[in-house]
Amino acid sequence: MHIAMVSEHASPLAGPGGPDAGGQNVHVRELSRALAAAGHRVRVHTRRDDPDLPDVVDMDGVEVHHVTAGPARPLPKDRLVGHVPQLAEELQRAWRADPPDLAHAHFWMSGLAASAAVRGLDVPLVQTFHALGHVKRRHQGEQDTSPNGRTPAEQVITRRADRIIATCEDEVFELLRLGGSRRHISVVPCGVDVDTFTPHGPALARGDRPRVVTVGRLVPRKGVDDVIAALARVPEAELLVGGGPPPGQDPTTDPELVRLRRVAARAGVADRVRFLGAVARADVPALLRSADVVVCAPWYEPFGMVPLEAMACGRPVVGTAVGGIRDTVVDGVTGVHVPPRRPRALAQALRELLGSRSARDSFGIAGRDRALARYSWPRIATATEAVYRDVLVGQGAHVDRGLDHEADLAGAGADGWDR
Repeated sequence: MHIAMVSEHASPLAGPGGPDAGGQNVHVRELSRALAAAGHRVRVHTRRDDPDLPDVVDMDGVEVHHVTAGPARPLPKDRLVGHVPQLAEELQRAWRADPPDLAHAHFWMSGLAASAAVRGLDVPLVQTFHALGHVKRRHQGEQDTSPNGRTPAEQVITRRADRIIATCEDEVFELLRLGGSRRHISVVPCGVDVDTFTPHGPALARGDRPRVVTVGRLVPRKGVDDVIAALARVPEAELLVGGGPPPGQDPTTDPELVRLRRVAARAGVADRVRFLGAVARADVPALLRSADVVVCAPWYEPFGMVPLEAMACGRPVVGTAVGGIRDTVVDGVTGVHVPPRRPRALAQALRELLGSRSARDSFGIAGRDRALARYSWPRIATATEAVYRDVLVGQGAHVDRGLDHEADLAGAGADGWDR
């Protein structure tokens, strides 16, 4: 099968950690590699953000195609929507010359571009949103920087795609609120590299203090401030925060890091919090292995890969009961669920786990078993391939390719594109 992945802002060649680089980059890379290892031809189309990038890069048997859409320099993803028409034109040109059997778009702007590009072609479209605009707006309010036309655009894509792949059960409900049909929604979670994230291997050096670790982008919705506040009620424990500016960048230029340092100072725990900055992907397993407990405390989370990575490393997880964390972390089996934005509840869960070695060991063993049984990338690729084949068998049953695409786009924002 020839599979065309579209991931406009999240290149599979980029490591997570930046403001617009995270789980989607990892998901697209690992899913593409696993599908290629299963014998499929996979080509990932992503926006060129550097003029020196070659047109095509081989990534472990996956072709990464850099598409010119807008200036060849990094841009915040929320400013890319004006370049989606050019991306769509380039995709259609590429697919007319070398038609894929199926296109799989990741994120809403990729979906807009791909739904335009397949017009007039015999190419079905599968969509994974990774995050939904109305959910983001609900939780972030005025802090949400998404273009105003995002939710109408997601409604258009939900109607036009042959199949939507949700990454967790919570997302299915949100897709139904957008007007999606349950029979055209499949649930396939994200995965984890169980050969890299293992219980055994190097671990970051540590002292005698109980260690709590949290890893992720330093953005407010990740709830790192709640973890810091909880630490004030967990005597003697230290907190390591992985994420933030890369080495060499002046930390005072990162407003979220500056804010979190102030939170730690006000909570009286500045001496027990270590901000590690951006952690190289290869170093994340060693960081997780060094933890007694891994905390993931976002306000909301479309899926969340760190809980899976911690479980694969045999570490118990305390996670907020939101989004994909409710699916991956089994409360009382592989970790503990706590309400979001409740530092006191988080502190109580940490105290109980740090006080019980047997509970930590039991959760860690169960977490590793769950990661192996349900979330390895070959398993996720097999489930995704099953969706693709189902779509190809029923091709044309869902989407009316005769719909006026320009009229559909008009609902996404002014003049069809919210600029």
